[in-house]
Amino acid sequence: MREKSRLKIFACLLTIGGLFAGAEARTVHIAVPTLSMVVIAFTAAKEKGYYRDEGLDVDLVVMRDTLGISALIGGNVDFASMSGAGLTAILGGAPLRFAFSSFYRPMFWIYAKPEIQDIKALKGRKIGVTGLGSGPDNLLRETLKRNGLEGGRDAVILALGLPSTVAAALRTGTVDAGTISPPFNFAVKEAGFRELVSFLKEDFVELQGSILVHERLLQSDPALVEKFARGTVKGLRYARENKAGTIPILLRYMKIKEDLAGQYYDQVRPIMTTDGTVSADMQKKYLDQALKVLSPKESPSAEKIFNYFFGAQDQCRARRRGVETGEVRELRLSIDKLEL
Repeated sequence: MREKSRLKIFACLLTIGGLFAGAEARTVHIAVPTLSMVVIAFTAAKEKGYYRDEGLDVDLVVMRDTLGISALIGGNVDFASMSGAGLTAILGGAPLRFAFSSFYRPMFWIYAKPEIQDIKALKGRKIGVTGLGSGPDNLLRETLKRNGLEGGRDAVILALGLPSTVAAALRTGTVDAGTISPPFNFAVKEAGFRELVSFLKEDFVELQGSILVHERLLQSDPALVEKFARGTVKGLRYARENKAGTIPILLRYMKIKEDLAGQYYDQVRPIMTTDGTVSADMQKKYLDQALKVLSPKESPSAEKIFNYFFGAQDQCRARRRGVETGEVRELRLSIDKLEL
């Protein structure tokens, strides 16, 4: 009897394996600004096989913010994850859409030389950001504005590329201050630089770890967008609910110490979205913040910028398929119990 059960399970697995083997995985390229916790939904989905389950072979390509968006517009990548630069491009007329977001608060700090006491003291100073028009740049300019300064006039803002370059420029004295992202905030703090602003504590909405997609792909291949979004949502859920499993993923991609990875996770876990979507109120606030800084001639409505349909669709499908998921879980338990 037990032998028959084993044979049935083998037959089932062979059938499933044959179906997957017959379909070659489609390579998908996504431009990302970093391989940090910001993109943990993507790295977790890749490491745990969620993209592979969707028939996708996902390649994470690290680029600076504006270059990644240019690559998306030019069709050189399928998706991009540079939220701030993406919103800037959208307000400039680029036909891009937000299809998913991992975080809703900024994971940035403004650090400065020890002798600089506050934001007002940045007048006449050089400040580093990853890119002009990026999320950190927009947040910096709004913060300067709230303190009576205008970025570009009262303080020089330099686009330096990757987050690691901004941190290095601060440490070498190339800039007097910089918008710093994890894990570099730990390093510059330890080196004695002064924290002027923690955007985690400020009332800003900043969408990070997003999926930006071109309208042409939404129209030509919505199935691909759905598959990619579905795999990414699964990665997000895993990262939210499994700290022990997420830390090793951070360590592999970031090459940092385990204690720092744990601190980093704990620091930003509270600002993760639950399902890759944000409310209409948050969408509006994010858009309004950008409009204050960028002042475009025309502004599209939030409904034309955010398209979270694919993530929401996955949520509904998951609820409908709860019994089916339970059946799969029972099959796995049966396999584990057999001494094959």
